[in-house]
Amino acid sequence: MITEEIKNKLRAIVGSEYVLDSEIDRFGYSYDSSFVQFSESNQPDVIVRPANTKEVSAVMSLASSMGIPVTARGTSSGRTGGSIPVSGGIALSLTRMDKIIEFDERNMMVTVGPGMRTMELYNHCAEKGLFYPPDPASWKYSTIGGNIAENAGGMRAVKYGVTNNYVMGLEVVLADGSVIRTGGKAIKNVTGYNLTQLFVGSEGTLGIVTEIVLRLIPMPAARNTMQLMFPDIEQACGTIHAMLQSGLVPAAAELMDHTSIQAVARHRSLNIDPAIGACVIIEIDGEDDAALQKQASGIEETARRFSAIEVRTAANQAESDDIWSIRRGLSSAVGAMAPNRFGEDISVPRDAFPDMVRRIRDISEKYSLTIAVYGHAGDGNLHPSVLCDMSNPEHAGKVHTAIGEIFDAALQVGGTLSGEHGIGITKRSYTEKALGTAGIEAHKAIKAALDPKGILNPGKIWEQPVKEGN
Repeated sequence: MITEEIKNKLRAIVGSEYVLDSEIDRFGYSYDSSFVQFSESNQPDVIVRPANTKEVSAVMSLASSMGIPVTARGTSSGRTGGSIPVSGGIALSLTRMDKIIEFDERNMMVTVGPGMRTMELYNHCAEKGLFYPPDPASWKYSTIGGNIAENAGGMRAVKYGVTNNYVMGLEVVLADGSVIRTGGKAIKNVTGYNLTQLFVGSEGTLGIVTEIVLRLIPMPAARNTMQLMFPDIEQACGTIHAMLQSGLVPAAAELMDHTSIQAVARHRSLNIDPAIGACVIIEIDGEDDAALQKQASGIEETARRFSAIEVRTAANQAESDDIWSIRRGLSSAVGAMAPNRFGEDISVPRDAFPDMVRRIRDISEKYSLTIAVYGHAGDGNLHPSVLCDMSNPEHAGKVHTAIGEIFDAALQVGGTLSGEHGIGITKRSYTEKALGTAGIEAHKAIKAALDPKGILNPGKIWEQPVKEGN
């Protein structure tokens, strides 16, 4: 229980206007973009909105001394409940820390606050001729701090990698309020443990990231988009596999199955041939138009070998935007197909992608559930969406069983539970299957070393109750 005395101490740290405790505010900070149903027990006792590292440090010092749980959050775009304060306490909103702290063109690096929005960072860098590649689907509103917490990916991951490939250094406030700096601008650095990468993907359970140093690369001079249509998802998967094996590596390769395509068609009133069983959207980039043409020709030749029905290369930016709008609006279109939707995130080896798609199809048929499959086919990251009506007892009794079998199938083909959304609370019951008992114990040992009182985002990744008697 957070008393009025504690709230007054928080107000003294960040200012009265940045400590919120009304019923509506507490409700507003009790959910994220996952499918976790609202619960009064998931509401924070108070919301604190610090402006800088010094304030975060003071808040954590107070929380540590009182044994108060702290759940950091940005714009709550997470899909697994990672920023839901399941133990109450303080919801620590970092959205005020949204500035570019330093733009270092000579070293091609940028230092930002955790509240900086991903698309705003991309645009700022692009104006300077530099490129920050990670582009999660939520990039218009997701924050860099949230991207760090989940090690977010995106559509360009096939060629350019994910968030951790660009994180050079961090400033982190630990559970007791102490501040450390990890990494830096040096390209090579093996001084001590790689703490920078330890914090990336840790979902706010090990520390509060307050500054991020990111490396940038030159912006590609030329870019274009292709749309490939196939009679079946098998041919689409075969095309992507053959393309990568031949050395044709696009910036993005997005796959949509028949259900996903028809969802977009209905959502946007498009006339898409029902005979089309799969669509692949590809982004290519390079040093000039000649390089793009060479890539496009190679990709088309490969697609034709796999019975492509249609190969479309954008003639201008407007056409490119039109093609990409199909993929950008896909999540909403699929979500509109049923009263309830459980969107998952699994990652498998590239060569297991077709097999995993077949396994999901089999699970769909087994339980008579519609499962839309789309994802980042170039790097093996799938997003199967189970569509259902949870008010229907028949659906309610089998949806989570089907999801569990999807996770089991991913592990069986050498994959993992999450490619970019994290574990949060929605997948924590499956974590031991993925990591093993010894792996879980190793994780818990790291957690205990950095957060001995268990106050940082408790209840995430695995069950982590705040220790009694703090």
